[in-house]
Amino acid sequence: MRGISLDPDTGIVEERYAVVYAPRRKRGRFSEDCVQIVESEAAALAAANTSEDRYPARVVGPARSSEGFRLYYLVCWLQD
Repeated sequence: MRGISLDPDTGIVEERYAVVYAPRRKRGRFSEDCVQIVESEAAALAAANTSEDRYPARVVGPARSSEGFRLYYLVCWLQD
């Protein structure tokens, strides 16, 4: 993950499962209002709704941008 370092001692920035609102899935980072963190891969798959552009994913975050926004970075989509 470019630009993001995971610190195992803090647990602030972590890799997590999520449902991401993404009208265009070509982006690699998303603001926190587009990301719903869930407990597991199964929960992400169950909560996804592609007709509403809500896709299951693994993300890293939250990280603070230079503009002060909290961002999540895409690790991978769980569905094609």
